[in-house]
Amino acid sequence: MATKLMKQADNYTYRITWSEEDKEYIGLCAEFPSLSWLADSQEAALQGIIKLVAEAVTDMRSNNEAVPQPISTKRFSGRLLVRIPPDVHKELTIQAAEAGVSINRIISSKLSKT
Repeated sequence: MATKLMKQADNYTYRITWSEEDKEYIGLCAEFPSLSWLADSQEAALQGIIKLVAEAVTDMRSNNEAVPQPISTKRFSGRLLVRIPPDVHKELTIQAAEAGVSINRIISSKLSKT
């Protein structure tokens, strides 16, 4: 039963980080931003958040609520519409023209450096 429960949470996106405020590791799940788990070790934080997500998924399903789709199973087109101030658009257009590349190439390059 526990293994089946945990399987429901396998494909979600987890992150373990140190919480200076709590002096413990904190387990987080990108698809469930309201959930977290504190523990003394990274391993315990990971196991705790996975179990908590599995319980949340089970509860949501039993209440006929929509369960978040794991990011790992989503398909991404590579297209992204972003609104920016006109002066930033102008500056990016100038940079692209000076570099002899498309504005998309300039923006993609800038985003990949962050």
